[in-house]
Amino acid sequence: MRTYYKLIPVCLLILMKDEKVLLLRRANTGHEDGNWGLPSGHMEGDESARAATVRETQEEIGLIVDQRELELVHILHKRGTDAGEPKESERVCFFFALTEWSGEPINNEPDKCDALTWFPINALPENTIPYIRQVLEAYRAGILYSEEGW
Repeated sequence: MRTYYKLIPVCLLILMKDEKVLLLRRANTGHEDGNWGLPSGHMEGDESARAATVRETQEEIGLIVDQRELELVHILHKRGTDAGEPKESERVCFFFALTEWSGEPINNEPDKCDALTWFPINALPENTIPYIRQVLEAYRAGILYSEEGW
């Protein structure tokens, strides 16, 4: 009998303004601390990818967005070992772009993030999380799907 592997669904936000992307520097999480990533989080049960992105955006950077404004721009199938997981896992990551919103992003989770900064999308900091860099390059090239860790 075949055993089906459980995938972990993740949603991430690419917030763009004037050719710059908002990155947050992870801190005190045990995973990629000190490195730059995107606002993100795991989807919860009975929650669509868009709804999860809206929730995580409000929780992490304080913006209230309309899920209809989110554009799916990339899907990443990722395999690897993450902090807190005793074995290798697989994730399907949904990346949504947002270019219009009201308000200014703020650090709503200072216990998990020690900085929010706008970076030119073509000049990311050296310590950008590698798969985030990969996806942002794919996004700029208009590539909808990629894989990491295979």
